[in-house]
Amino acid sequence: MLQYMGAVDHGILTTFLLALFWFVLSTGILAAFFIVRWCRNRQLPIPSSTGVSRKGPSVPAGSAHHPILKRPNCWLAIKNRNLMAVQSALGLHNPKPCTWADGLSGSGDQKLFISPPVSGWILVIGPALPDPSDDVDACYRFLMDLSNKVGHVQFFSASGVLNHHAWIQIETGRVRRAYAWAGRTLWNEGKITPAEKDLGLKCFDYGEPVEVNAIGLPESIATNLERVHLLASRWSLDPDEIDERFIDQEWGIVGEPSRLF
Repeated sequence: MLQYMGAVDHGILTTFLLALFWFVLSTGILAAFFIVRWCRNRQLPIPSSTGVSRKGPSVPAGSAHHPILKRPNCWLAIKNRNLMAVQSALGLHNPKPCTWADGLSGSGDQKLFISPPVSGWILVIGPALPDPSDDVDACYRFLMDLSNKVGHVQFFSASGVLNHHAWIQIETGRVRRAYAWAGRTLWNEGKITPAEKDLGLKCFDYGEPVEVNAIGLPESIATNLERVHLLASRWSLDPDEIDERFIDQEWGIVGEPSRLF
């Protein structure tokens, strides 16, 4: 009798353990299924071999735009889709994957952030970019050298504090259009583009006097400052127009330039 009861208890225990095993297994499979669906719905980043996240097709600029980042005072737009080629041309040291938020945070470190390609353009942003008002010749050499390496390069700057501004377009080592102003005209080269005319931008000749108004700022200078980003949008890309979804999904690279300008 005892032997029979022991066999019954053993059978019940075995059945219980098997049921528990299948319950745990099915629960795990179900949980994994919901996690995968959640990740797909959220479109979480998938690490790539280069350390920069990949999410499939890029979200084009200008669609469902919700600006979340402050427009930089100075940036490059490079007509290129090869992030590694731009990194090599800039000669960055200690390159690391970087989010857009960190790259555009405006930190005081002398670093450069290289964005992932957006509609065929790569942006380069950071305090290590040369400032024409500091040394326009150094800025010229930097842009010419970079253009000889990567092709079409554009430079934009607009300082609301000093009222300095510039827009430059160089293709394969040839200046197509350049204008830089910092209290006086530092650089004015090439034919004025249709976009500049349409936006009503004012470009002073070398040595041309600038008339001031009651508050000391010529209206034309204020107009130039306000419309640099519009010109960037016409020529290439305005950083403030990049779609928030793309910014959330894609990573760029941050590093230290081989030399400061």
